Amino acid sequence: MKKITVLVIDDSALIRKLLSDIIDADARMEVVGAAVDAYDAREKIKQLSPDVLTLDIEMPKMNGLTFLRNLMRLRPMPVVMVSTLTEKGAAATLQSMEMGALDYVAKSVLQEERGLDKFSSMVVDKLYMASQANVAALASSSQLRNADDTVQRLTSPGIVHSGRIVAIGSSTGGTEALNQLLQVLPANSPPILVAQHIPPTFSASLAKRLHESSAMTVVEATDGLEVLPGHCYIAPGNFHLEIRRQGATFKCRVHQADKVNRHRPSVDVLFDSMVQEVGRLATGVILTGMGADGARGLLRMREAGCHTVGQNEASCVVYGMPRAAMELGGVEVELPLSRIAQKILQLTAVESTKVGS
Repeated sequence: MKKITVLVIDDSALIRKLLSDIIDADARMEVVGAAVDAYDAREKIKQLSPDVLTLDIEMPKMNGLTFLRNLMRLRPMPVVMVSTLTEKGAAATLQSMEMGALDYVAKSVLQEERGLDKFSSMVVDKLYMASQANVAALASSSQLRNADDTVQRLTSPGIVHSGRIVAIGSSTGGTEALNQLLQVLPANSPPILVAQHIPPTFSASLAKRLHESSAMTVVEATDGLEVLPGHCYIAPGNFHLEIRRQGATFKCRVHQADKVNRHRPSVDVLFDSMVQEVGRLATGVILTGMGADGARGLLRMREAGCHTVGQNEASCVVYGMPRAAMELGGVEVELPLSRIAQKILQLTAVESTKVGS
């Protein structure tokens, strides 16, 4: 079987050597070159035609974000960012996701206990996943992000049905999918709870960026926070998010129970809480992502009488989680990302003429 070819781009000789050793040790892939800056990378991409790139953000001559923007416009291809996840670095890495980067690995993992093992595992897993990604979806979303057109927000077909609440699960490619979905929803949308696989440093920055582009109020969820219409609650990195009924209201429950499906937050944990606390009035949505987290939870939601929606393969960067949910029978309707926001409004609103009848 042909090996996955990788070009490593980093101005640090130590990191280039480390990444090259890690990648070459995996039988599925090989490093075909290493570049010290964006100009060097541009020439080596032409010469070597690698399948995947690793890219640093902070580099001399041209930073990684500028290089990425140009790359996704001229030659879209899978890119995994290898970055420093400080608060500043988190914002820049999220920006790279908006520009078309597929995933990221934190250099800071190297400082943790057994850090080299963790870092190595993350690098090879994410590069392998990146090699399987839907480049057409990456290119399409990148073009959408670069468009100058004003976002056309949807209008609700009625008013939000009392008690209707939406739960969304996403992973690889999900930060940009969430952005595209939320930015077209109106301010009077139903409450939305989101479990996105994301590290702790990122979730606050993600909530802030989504809030800035959305008519809804988007916040990082905290334990005990009341769930309100027009609000979206993002699970904090390394915490599960659930919903809990308290009298006539619903509240967020945020906790650090064991990981589920190797994830915290876990989509299954969120979806299961919807079944237990909200019942038939809940709507489940599963977006792009690697693996199967959320598939069984979405099936349980559908079996409980909830509406369920899956993102279709053509619009997914990684059709892993939606595929697993579809194969289990958990997806009631499968749609392209561009139509999911409208479907959410249709499923959660009642026509004004029927209100009070």
